[in-house]
Amino acid sequence: MTSLPSETVGIMVCGHGSRNQNAAREFASVAEGLRTRYPDTPVEYGYLEFCDPVISDGLDRLCEKGVTKVLAVPGMLFAAGHAKNDIPSVLNTYGAQNRDMVIHYGRELGVDLKMIRAAGARIGEAIDAADQEHGRVSRHETLLMVVGRGASDPDANSNVAKVMRMLWEGMGFGWGETCYSGVTFPLVEPGLEHAAKLGYRRIVVFPYFLFTGVLVKRIYSYADQVAARHPGIQFVKAPYLNDHPLVLDTFQDRVQEILDGQAVMNCQMCKYREQVLGFEAEVGLPQESHHHHVEGIGGGLENCPCQGDCDASCRDEDFCRAHGLPFTPVHSHASAGSLEPVHGHHHHGHDHHDHDHDHHHDHDHHHHPYPHADHPLGPRSMEKGRR
Repeated sequence: MTSLPSETVGIMVCGHGSRNQNAAREFASVAEGLRTRYPDTPVEYGYLEFCDPVISDGLDRLCEKGVTKVLAVPGMLFAAGHAKNDIPSVLNTYGAQNRDMVIHYGRELGVDLKMIRAAGARIGEAIDAADQEHGRVSRHETLLMVVGRGASDPDANSNVAKVMRMLWEGMGFGWGETCYSGVTFPLVEPGLEHAAKLGYRRIVVFPYFLFTGVLVKRIYSYADQVAARHPGIQFVKAPYLNDHPLVLDTFQDRVQEILDGQAVMNCQMCKYREQVLGFEAEVGLPQESHHHHVEGIGGGLENCPCQGDCDASCRDEDFCRAHGLPFTPVHSHASAGSLEPVHGHHHHGHDHHDHDHDHHHDHDHHHHPYPHADHPLGPRSMEKGRR
């Protein structure tokens, strides 16, 4: 157990949100884990979109408990648009309307040795199970495929590659590759097809994700599809990070960093501050969230045909009509937008993520275009595959 200062301090864990109710339950477990570690401190959580409670609801609950100093931790693996823009913007807006509350914003989980050890443990679990079921395959005959979320922020994408390299070298695999679930390239299917050509007996597919959800389910589905086309290769689907104790340790470290005044993001490689190759036009873009139009949408669908374990069928208008479900057209972000930063955070632009949404509509905000949206191994190839 850890004690915080005796002043009215509260902890706020800020997540992205998912239409998948199992993902929401898993995220809530992080808050529960922190409550165990800070028994005398109020701990709440909330989401940007597609899930209840929203972040402002969690802050309201802290306010009702008399909290005047909030330690807000982003529940994000890496700092792209959500951690740099969307969450700070929501916190700024709330803070401007609640002058009696001071919100101090922490940093993302990032490339952290504890997180890498947690990832190694999850991969090791999958390998042990595969060895017992199918017989042992040496690490040198095994290829590790680490799958990241994917962002239009090259710094965040490169961090996935760094995690992969540390796992590859630390665990002694014969080869390592990186692919992404969306936005950037290579996507999962072309990435695994490329990996299958390299001649390894086993491919371990590891989603470097905190929780389940539509994207993790889709990653495993692509792994099954590619495995069916390559029966001579054993594909092993490793579990995502979830509430591994070392993940909770890292969240606790991020809270302590705020208290110690050490919550510093990597600004040297930030495309909004420096001229990152290929993203020069985004230097100085302002900080703004674009998630108000989907706050809370998707919650309360536990009784839908997917029984809360959403696989994104609910984003198909015909599916919703057939099952009597509310259909909410959502859009693909293709650019970016602004607000003042929270307690010393510099201005950032928006991460043009697509959330794998398949429907489009207009909003009164504009996004900076991702420069490689037409890459043959990126989202454009996924759209072609759907036709």
